[in-house]
Amino acid sequence: MPTLLHIDSSLGTKESSVSKQLSAAFQEEWLAQNPDGTVIYRDLAADPIPHLTAADHAAGDKAPLRAKLAEEMEQADLILIGTPMHNFTIPSTLKAWIDQACITGRTGSAEGTVAGTPTVVINARGGGYSPGTPNEDKEFATSYLNKVLSGMFGIEAEFIVSELTLADFVPQMEHLRDLAADNHTKAQQQVVERARALASANA
Repeated sequence: MPTLLHIDSSLGTKESSVSKQLSAAFQEEWLAQNPDGTVIYRDLAADPIPHLTAADHAAGDKAPLRAKLAEEMEQADLILIGTPMHNFTIPSTLKAWIDQACITGRTGSAEGTVAGTPTVVINARGGGYSPGTPNEDKEFATSYLNKVLSGMFGIEAEFIVSELTLADFVPQMEHLRDLAADNHTKAQQQVVERARALASANA
């Protein structure tokens, strides 16, 4: 029975959060292809992971929460992370999850217990930060996750990005609304296609 570990980190609800909408669509398609599959779901905004303390860092997987998070990663045949961009990077709740789950000698190694696990990161961001845009040097969400997932967990993640998500709400971005709509449609298509393909690999 395949297992999907689904992590959401947006402050918003499913109705207001683009990253949650896209990650929910991914999970829905994955379950449609794997109806007997299991989903482990964590909403880090609704149920935040506490910041790592010195004592828990020293305890490693003897700390109950750290052991639980490591176990959830190890059980997963596929990891799905939904995240917005907050102040050019990821929410602190997602960083706390990473710090707790990354255990030296267990998950925290390029040859560790979760190395090679297929992983999809869905990132929503209000402006445009793609290569070639004026703000590309301020993009520290996908760039950080790419480095930490590969360097600390041995995971080569795929990224699906929907940007310009604030175009419908910010008057100064009105001229970007068509581009934003096209970008979101493309992200929706990618979500369904990748969920279907990865579900087939898990079946």
